[in-house]
Parts: sequence; structure tokens; C-alpha cells
Amino acid sequence: AVVSTQSTGDGNWIASSSADKTVKIWSAEDAKIERTITGHKMGISDVAWSHDSKLLVSSSDDKTLKIWDFSTGKCLKTLKGHGNYVFCCNFNPQSNLIVSGSFDESVRIWDVRNGKCLKTLPAHSDPVSAVNFNRDGSLIVSSSYDGLCRIWDTASGQCLKTLIDDANPPVSFVKFSPNGKYILAATLDNTLKLWDYSKGKCLKTYTGHKNSKYCIFANFSVTGGKWIVCGSEDNMVYIWNLQTKEIVQKLEGHTDVVLCTGCHPTKNIIASGSLENDKTIKIWISDY
Repeated sequence: AVVSTQSTGDGNWIASSSADKTVKIWSAEDAKIERTITGHKMGISDVAWSHDSKLLVSSSDDKTLKIWDFSTGKCLKTLKGHGNYVFCCNFNPQSNLIVSGSFDESVRIWDVRNGKCLKTLPAHSDPVSAVNFNRDGSLIVSSSYDGLCRIWDTASGQCLKTLIDDANPPVSFVKFSPNGKYILAATLDNTLKLWDYSKGKCLKTYTGHKNSKYCIFANFSVTGGKWIVCGSEDNMVYIWNLQTKEIVQKLEGHTDVVLCTGCHPTKNIIASGSLENDKTIKIWISDY
């Protein structure tokens, strides 16, 4: 299963992590595998690039994260400390810190240079499904099966805000918008929500896709208009108009649940990755 995909800042490379314990690097141009990285003892649930695309970090069911050198494929550091599966990870924009979330219900902040854990945040009361820095790295957002999204101050580790919905379904994914003002959160009741986190208010709701079981990545696409892009359990990629909330396109072609999507930073290109019966990564190019 292709569990996670993320493209480099320049959009030239796509990294995918998989339940087969590997990270694969693909060329976005011709979809050929450039490199396969091995070293984890169990499946890998997430992978992220550093801002300059020189490093990758991966999070694994073996309770560790690993930092990799993209050019050589060598493991530079193994980050140990989580007490259970490490489910999600991300670099800050400066790429000197890594944030991780785990089934041990904590969020950890790591020093990239020496691989040491700087802070452990007692973040949630259920597994942490996603972690993400804002555009200047001053804030972290985390989401959990406990139904909460929390905003953290990176420097102090203090919780600044908790976003909670009336129904409180498990939150399966969260990320900041490119401008850092909003948060996109996915819940396991087939819903995506756009929050103004400073006001603690839900602004937009996106529905029509299927998502009640898996942690599926959602994205902002800002290259050819402002869209929300998300995979779905009906094997399709859904694209919504961010403002009107209308479904503008459904991309058909996968033969299993689409777990992850990645948007090219400058071109109208989307990459998507799928589950067991499919195991492919597809590159979609817009005609617009």
C-alpha cells in the first residue's frame, strides 16, 4: 500500500512511503522510480521532505523516525523516543526541526542536526493522526482520533487553542493553509472542514467523498485556481472549489482507496497514491 506521497518544493520529485518498509523516490516528469530507501524494520506511514529537498524524514510502525540524505539514500539519524507506532511527521520551513505524532498519543519535536528530542507534548487522548507546521514554523497543528485539533506554540510547547466540533468525530488529517490563516481538517464522517483557527470558527465544509475508515491526506491546490484536493474510499480523487464548496472534478483511475494526494507547487499537477489492490502512484495533469 502506498501510504503517503509528498513532492519536493520544486515539484521535481515525489517521495512515497509504504507498508512494505520502503521509501521510494519518483521523478514527477516520467513517474520512474529514482531510488528505493530501506532501513525501517516495519511499515512506514508517512514521509516528508526538508524545505531544500536535501533530506527526507520517515515515520514507522517500528516506533522510530529516520532522517535520510536524498542524494545518497543513507540514513543520517534515527529518532527514538515514541512508545508506539509513529504515524505522521513533518519538517518546519527552516528544516532544523521535525514534528512527529504517534499512537502513544504524544507529539514530539526533534532537532534535525543531532537527532535529539527537544519536547514531548502530551497532546491527545487517542492516537495522533497528523502534525503540520505553519508557514513560519512558529505554530504546530495536530489532530487525533480523540476528535480534537490543537494548535501549539513551537518554541514553548504550550497549547494555544483547541478546535472542537459538536459531533466530535475522529480527526484523521489536518494541515495549515498556505497563507497560515486557516486549517483544513478531515474527519471520519466523510467531511472536510476549513477553520479560521484564530476565531475557532468553521468557515467551509466539503462533502461528497467517502472517508470513514482511513487517514486520507487533503491538500490545497493554488496553481490553477483555489481548490481543495482529497483522496476517497470510493477510489477517486475529489477536487472542490475552495470558495463555493462545489465538487469541480472527480479523478477516476485508481482501483482501491486513494489514501494520499500531493499538489505540484507551480504547475497544475496532482499525484495520488492508493491502497493494496492498486499500489500505484498516478500523476494527473490539468488541461486548464
